[in-house]
Amino acid sequence: MKPYTVALFGEAERGKYRTAYLFSSLEELLQNVGNAPSNSRGLYYAVQALLYHYNLIFFRVEEEGFSIDDYHYGIQLLTAQQQISEIAAFLIPGVGNREIVAAVEPLCALYHSVLVMTEADLYDYLTASAA
Repeated sequence: MKPYTVALFGEAERGKYRTAYLFSSLEELLQNVGNAPSNSRGLYYAVQALLYHYNLIFFRVEEEGFSIDDYHYGIQLLTAQQQISEIAAFLIPGVGNREIVAAVEPLCALYHSVLVMTEADLYDYLTASAA
């Protein structure tokens, strides 16, 4: 049985923006992206995914939930790529932005995957879309 793959957008202290990193171990993650900035949730979820033996596609964004161009670029890469046939989940911690969530939804449909966000982000999304 091959391991699941998840895609995650998050902040990190190093690594290139607009680049897809594929990790299968904590050592690779630490060597390439380093530590998490304060108030960032992305690397927390990245560590959790790797501890559960999932492969991780990591996109470094400048600011979680706000660097819309970074998210759109990663979404375009994921839409166009053909090397990974199954992505089990898309993790977007810090995102309550309606535009970003709407851009990820077609990927969830394409890969038959789930969208993972925090409770606070879901609240932000629901209250912003109700206005």
